[in-house]
Amino acid sequence: MIVPAAWLLFVAGQAAAQTFGIKGVVRDAANMEYMEQAAVVLQTPDSVFVSGCTTGRHGSFALERVAAGDYRLAVSSVGYETQYIALEGLAGDVALGDILLAEAVVALDGVTVSAANANSRIDRKIVIPSEQHVKASSHGVDLIRQLMLPRVRVNPLLDEVSVVGGGELQLRINGVKVEREDLLALRPADVVRVEYHDNPGLRYGNAEVVLDFIVRRPETGGDFGVNLNDGFTTAWGNNSVNGRINHKKSEFSVYWDIRHRDFYQMWRDNEETFAFADGSVLQRRERGEPGHAAMYWQNLNGKYNYMDDNKMFNATFRLYASRQPHWDYRGILYNVANPADAVDMTDRTSGRESRPALDLYYQHNLPAGQTLVLNAVGTYNRTGETRVYRESRQGEILTDVNNRVDGEKYSFIGEGIYEKKLGDRRLSAGIRHTQSLSNNVYRNVLPYETEMRQMETFVYGEFKGRLNRLDYTLGAGFTRSSFAQEGGEGYRYYTFNPRVALFLPLSGQSSLRLRSNINNSQPSLSNLSAVEQAVDSLQIMRGNPALNPYLRYRTQLTYEYRKGPVSLQLQGLHEYHPRAIMEEKLREGNRIVQTWDNQKDWQWLGGSVNLRVGPLWNILELSVNSQVNHYISRGNSYRHRYTNWYNHADVNFVWKRFIAGVGMETPWDRFFGETMSGGENLHYAMLGYRHKNLSFGLGMLNPFADSYRQETENRSAYASYKKTNYINESSRMFTLRFSYSFSFGRTFKAGEKRLNNADDESGVMNVKK
Repeated sequence: MIVPAAWLLFVAGQAAAQTFGIKGVVRDAANMEYMEQAAVVLQTPDSVFVSGCTTGRHGSFALERVAAGDYRLAVSSVGYETQYIALEGLAGDVALGDILLAEAVVALDGVTVSAANANSRIDRKIVIPSEQHVKASSHGVDLIRQLMLPRVRVNPLLDEVSVVGGGELQLRINGVKVEREDLLALRPADVVRVEYHDNPGLRYGNAEVVLDFIVRRPETGGDFGVNLNDGFTTAWGNNSVNGRINHKKSEFSVYWDIRHRDFYQMWRDNEETFAFADGSVLQRRERGEPGHAAMYWQNLNGKYNYMDDNKMFNATFRLYASRQPHWDYRGILYNVANPADAVDMTDRTSGRESRPALDLYYQHNLPAGQTLVLNAVGTYNRTGETRVYRESRQGEILTDVNNRVDGEKYSFIGEGIYEKKLGDRRLSAGIRHTQSLSNNVYRNVLPYETEMRQMETFVYGEFKGRLNRLDYTLGAGFTRSSFAQEGGEGYRYYTFNPRVALFLPLSGQSSLRLRSNINNSQPSLSNLSAVEQAVDSLQIMRGNPALNPYLRYRTQLTYEYRKGPVSLQLQGLHEYHPRAIMEEKLREGNRIVQTWDNQKDWQWLGGSVNLRVGPLWNILELSVNSQVNHYISRGNSYRHRYTNWYNHADVNFVWKRFIAGVGMETPWDRFFGETMSGGENLHYAMLGYRHKNLSFGLGMLNPFADSYRQETENRSAYASYKKTNYINESSRMFTLRFSYSFSFGRTFKAGEKRLNNADDESGVMNVKK
């Protein structure tokens, strides 16, 4: 009797262990085109996640190792209605054939899959956060760090996100351009997927990388959240609150962010060498002493949104305000050849800024896959800055520089976009106009007032298509730029901005992408200002109204490979800026004049490797990025080369409700004109605990450094310097973090705008040493 019983138990175990497969093809119901990157999620009848994937190039998908039972299959894609298919009594392989998705007005509804997924396309990578990623994140910035995306840098202690090496990072939610603060209000559980654009189209302007969070929409009620992040060894904090509520077709939301810094151990060391017109040379050294730095700023955003079946109106009021009462350097300044020739030096800067803005947005979803978007933004920017520089000996003032600038800037940005889907192809066209008026009053000895007007109009068209296995995007834009200064010079400039992008999938999980484009850069209003200000006893700074816009040529080649938990990206790039606006130093008698001019050219050659591994054992992920950068800067009277090696590494650990992470990065030094602007040498460690909607943790910034330092070097033949800035409080700085959020009911599926223009340049020349 024992043997038959054992045999029966074996047979029963084999039957229970038997698994099956589910496959199908997803198509657009309107034109029967294959739908690539549609989300396919297998759930239990009560919506508990089982497995998930995204569709391939021909709309196909396959779920394997599915146990017998009752299931529900959810198939969704952005802009389409979700299709649900009941799979009752699954006991064998299932071929579902064609699954048709109908176009919808709102973004996709969906659930977060628990197996990490990433797929590359011509202009973006589709990343589906895993269950582990969601559980380890308190908000959207946390989620970006967990995803470890190439070229994206996240500092979890400061809640900052940026592009490695600089450049514009655009953050979006359901196509909307938003700010970092909006991500701090984002609930990770609502994120269906993240679209990582490292090859943005013309509609994204000069963005290097675009991160678009596709989120699901609740229908009634609202939500509330608070994020507190404060140092308990230093006066430092990033704190915010947010709330949202819906009523019928309307949605009201508000966000308030407050940040502060207050340091008393800030100083700089500086060594300068001056070569004067009479042949004499002076070498001075500044030995810094601890000074005071204090900054306070806040952001307040209030939004109203109304949406019906195919139209949406959005009105947003934004208010940014900042105050910097102290940025004070002091020390001893002495002649290296004669150390007894020394003076006491103080260099104090204070400033304030307020920037209210009103953003009006309208979107109309037309028949046959057409979309029309209109956006208008008005901004008023008011600034004030005071700088006092003094050199004294035994109480007697030898040099006294007192600069004050009060500025007002009015700006308007208007934009319209039309898009048309043509099966798996897409046609888009748009126009964007920017106009600004700046009035600045410079008070040195006598007041000097400037009035400047600047305009830019950009018209573009772009087509995306496919030729056999090759995906391509072709685009062209035309830009008209103009500038005028009252009583001074101006310019009118026309440029052609073509763009091409190619994407070729290779064997296995690998692909090759090529991107090439030409963009234009305008002079900043501060550099165009026809005014000069004293820097110290030997130097003055002068604007140049004769500056002209210039073109930026960029080519980038990327190879990507994925296998299992390993993802590898190799990238090479070249940038060329003929007639780039770069600094220039001139000699006028016994003084050095720093100004700007259209120089010969500037080049950047870079190569990088990014390796991501994980999740390992479902608890560990790591990312390593290494890049070499070579800069060639050719001015009208100088030529410089500079090479920099950059390294960045992050390790994330998640176990049950505990979260830990460590990270480090070496400085990314950028050389432009005659100046090397040094990056940050940072490392951090953090430990946290999360339970449902509550999380708290402890972090430490630069635990192995005595002081935070940042280096800058200028190689001018007339006035060179090597400067190092220090902030003692930024080393071994402990932070406490607390986050809590809750929701009630379900919110209405409010639409999200696709544009969010903003103007945050003051147009004021800032003089600093």
